[in-house]
Amino acid sequence: MWSGQFPMIPHYVIYWALLLSICGYAFWRGTTEERVAAGACLLATIVTVWVIPPIHLRYSAVDPGQLAIDAAMLATFVTIALRSKRFWPLWVAGLQLTMSLSHLMKAIDPGLIPRVYAAAAVAWSYPILLIIFVGTWRAHRRQRQLARPPVAA
Repeated sequence: MWSGQFPMIPHYVIYWALLLSICGYAFWRGTTEERVAAGACLLATIVTVWVIPPIHLRYSAVDPGQLAIDAAMLATFVTIALRSKRFWPLWVAGLQLTMSLSHLMKAIDPGLIPRVYAAAAVAWSYPILLIIFVGTWRAHRRQRQLARPPVAA
């Protein structure tokens, strides 16, 4: 009989599934903006896996590798936002700024609890991906509407 409990799926499995599906969708249906944003997210995630410290050291101090990745992502998203005619890149750049400022928060207060630092540095990744998905969906919908021939009266 079903106990009503779901098996615990590790958060990184959910994140990778979301990342790969949204990046695939952006590469398939998005414009250059969505593709660059999605590609930056994918690249940053892969590089993070290489530079992230061991679990017992993670988020105990400002990590220069993660700081550099977040700064590069912020620069990428701000560049997209400045060149875009769409609104979604502003949201993504703002959320990335929030993530980047978490490193400043930890530098100012080294006693900041690692879980709080981790949440501030990572939590906005999910909304960023969802915003890229919505931006891709809307861009694809707009392209289809523009390609549709006008209806004759």
